[in-house]
This record gives sequence, structure tokens and C-alpha cells, in this order.
Amino acid sequence: MAKNFYITTPIYYPSAKPHMGHAYSSIIADFFARFKKIDGFDVNFLTGTDEHGLKIQRAAEKKGVDTLKFCDEISKTFRDLSKTLNLTNTDFIRTTENRHKKSVQNLWEKLEQNDNIYLSKYSGWYSVSDEAFYSEEEIEEFDGNKLAKLSKSPVEWVDEESYFFKLSKWEKPLLDYYEKNPDFIAPKARKNEVISFVKSGLKDLSISRKSFSWGIPVPGNDEHVIYVWLDALTNYISALNYPETKDEIYEKYWPADIHLIGKDILRFHAIYWPAFLLAAKIPLPKKVYGHGWILSGDEKMSKSKGNILDPIEIIDQYGLDPLRYYLIKEVSFGNDGNISQTRLEDCINSDLANNFGNLCQRVTAFAIKNCEGKIPSNIEFNNDDLKILDKFKNNLDLIRDKIDKLDLNFYIEFIVNSLFETNKYFNDQEPWNKKDDIKRLNTIVYTTLEIVRKISFMLYPIIPQSSLNALKIFSIKENEINYTSISNNEYLLNGNTINKIDILFKKIEKKND
Repeated sequence: MAKNFYITTPIYYPSAKPHMGHAYSSIIADFFARFKKIDGFDVNFLTGTDEHGLKIQRAAEKKGVDTLKFCDEISKTFRDLSKTLNLTNTDFIRTTENRHKKSVQNLWEKLEQNDNIYLSKYSGWYSVSDEAFYSEEEIEEFDGNKLAKLSKSPVEWVDEESYFFKLSKWEKPLLDYYEKNPDFIAPKARKNEVISFVKSGLKDLSISRKSFSWGIPVPGNDEHVIYVWLDALTNYISALNYPETKDEIYEKYWPADIHLIGKDILRFHAIYWPAFLLAAKIPLPKKVYGHGWILSGDEKMSKSKGNILDPIEIIDQYGLDPLRYYLIKEVSFGNDGNISQTRLEDCINSDLANNFGNLCQRVTAFAIKNCEGKIPSNIEFNNDDLKILDKFKNNLDLIRDKIDKLDLNFYIEFIVNSLFETNKYFNDQEPWNKKDDIKRLNTIVYTTLEIVRKISFMLYPIIPQSSLNALKIFSIKENEINYTSISNNEYLLNGNTINKIDILFKKIEKKND
């Protein structure tokens, strides 16, 4: 059976510079992509930018620049962010690319051929910020302004000719699909939200606009441009060369394993997108996961509120891997979370500098001094050694299963507990008091070094560069990291040289209040 894995982030709307929410989605997706890659999968990891719509057109007009040039500049900041975050994405899609335009127009034609599109008139509330239509029940008034209840974004009344997608026709097929595929939407609370919304009744969806021109023209009627979400969602297959469904890349990776998104765009991904795909007779993705928001204080970040957290500033101050570790460990996956400087510094000092970095330094320094700077030979494992070593082998399939269920919290807890247990093991075994029993001393050192290797392999998807720095102890290169090998208790070759490494994480000096 082919081991292919396709994961996507949302494609980001480049009307302003990237913020922590963008970084979070990308880092989480990169974790899963790296894990699957070192577990032997052929990984396709997609991210990109969504560059059409009225919001983009207005932002470019405000700056007095050509719209495509504006998109080129802003999209580059997101491409640069991928490098800054050390992402392993295999593709970066832009909705202004010809390959994407071709896919979107083909999907439109498929929907039209299957009698799912008709021309009528749209009257209702539209949010330029969200690029979304809202019903009267989804609108509230605040200080004389009409706002969308969900996003708190301003809405404006739109009254114009529009093409409609027969979304109402797909109400029952969607509910049937959710029932037959209970893992399609996660986490469970998000699934319940979606099902409740669909059961309340679906109305046909406006899928074109005439009041602006920045978009992909409707085939056969270029007075209309295709609604931004029908355009944007198609990126997941346009990156696979759709409509060339016999193309190798499409056959290999579609349907996607995971669409990883923020919970605020769940409706588009869990209702509209599957409805479009069902109507076009295209297989649906295997899972849509709506993660929580990274909050600024108690609020979702937004440009209009002026509460954007800049990931670059935090990386400049603390480093990339500490930020990646913090977001994966301290933000419970699926729930909202926020950045706390105190908790970030505690993570660096406690987990990274003390538990991991100090363990690597201690055992390496001890081995260089007492084992001639080599992986010890003449070893014999006892029950204490095997108990801590076998924990990895015994839990290997469980960990894989948890990752397939996107239980990121279990994974990081397993690592943190393993680090605690390893530090305790090294302290309790007291190899410094075993110099009259060389075999025992060697075995304790070998066992601890072997667990350092296992944990470094497991940490690689979370803090890749720091893990590689730790693996310099054994001269292990990135292409040698193989998840299966963490079950092997005698992986390190006796007699190989142990290398001294630099400090992995500098402790943060806490200022006295």
C-alpha cells in the first residue's frame, strides 16, 4: 500500500503582513508533515496565498499600486515566512497563477454542466473583510454599525445580479456524508457546530460578483468574477494539476489527508467545499480540522483591532524553535491559546534548557570523560535499563495512531514525561559512583545516550534545528532520522565517536519584579 500523505494549510489572505495565527497553522502543519516524512511517507505539504476579492482590490487602490504588483509584494512576505518558520512545504500556491485559474474555471464548468448553478439576483449582507455572505440572523448592530456576529467584521448591503450554487440541494447528502464519515470534521465540538448549522437549513449560495473585477472571470460571462471562496478552496486541487485527474500528482495525493484550518473558516471548508466537490463528483478530503485561535489577550487578532502579534519579533528575541515548541506544547491543540512571555520563558528554561539541553550536555560530557569519548561497548541491560528503553518500542504503534487522530497533545506529553524519566534515571543510576563497575557505568551511559537519540528523533518535527544540533553528538544527519528506528535499543554503534556539542538553549535571565 502506497504511503502518501497530503496536508494543507489555509491559503492566507495577503491584505496585511503575517501574524501569529498564520504562523500557528503553518507550524502545526509542518509538524505533521515532518512526522510523516520521517515515518516513511511521501509527503505533499501545501501552503500559499489567496489573492482575489474586493478586500485585496481596495487595499491595492488605497496604496495606489497595480493590484497584481500589490499581491506580488504581499505574497512574497508569506513565502518568506515559510522560510523563516523553517517549513518543509513542497508547494506554494497563488490564486493568481494560471494553473489555478484553469482549475477554478473547469470546476465552475463542471458545476454548471451538472445543473448546480443558475443566474439570479443577490440581496443581502456581505462582509468585505471575511469575503462572506451572512443571513439576517447572523448580523448584529453595535454603535450604529452592522457586524457579523461570528467575526465582528463590518457588513454592507449588496444588491446585484449573481450566479448561485444550489447549496440547498446538498443539505441531505452532506448530513449523510457526515454520518457515514464521523471523522471527517474534527475536533468533535466543531463537527457538532457544522451539523447543527446544516440541519437549520441551507440556502443557495451566491458564487459570483459584478461590483468589482479583481478575480477569475466566470466562463462565458466576464461581467462576473467568481466568488472568492469558490476560487480559494479550489487551490487544494489546482496544486495537484486538476482537472488532469489522471496526472501522477493528482492520483498520488488526492483526496487530501488533512485540511488544517482556523475554526473561523470551518463553514467554508466543512460545508461549501464538500458540497462543491459532491456536485462536481470529485472525492472529498479525508479530514477537515478546525484548530483554535491564537489570542491577543482575550481577543482574536485582527488588523482592525490593532492587536496583531508579530511572530518575527518573537523569533528575533527568543529564536524559532522555542516559539515552535511553545505553540505545540502550551496551546492545547483544538482549543484557543495565547502567547504569554512568562510561559514562553518558563518553557525555554524548564523544558528546553534544563530537561533536554542539560541532559544532552551532562551525558555527553560524562561519556567523553569516562568512556574515552566513544559509544560504550561491553554493556549489559538490566530491568531498569530495559524498562525505560522499551517504553519507546512499546508505544510506537500507539503514537502513530495518536498522530493519525491528530492527538498532538499526547505526543508532546509523551516527550516531556520521557525527558523527566530520563533525567531521573541518570540521576538515580549514579554512573559517577560506578567507576569500579565499568560494565554498569557503560550500560547507564549507553542507555541514556540512546534515549537522547530517541527523544531527539521525536523532537525533530517540533524543534527541527535544535534536534539536529543534538544529534551532532552521534554525527547523525537529517536524512538518517527514521521514526521506526526509535524502537531499536541498540541503534548506536559501539565504538563510534561522541562529539561535544554547543549549548542547545540559553536560559532566560528572569528580571526581579
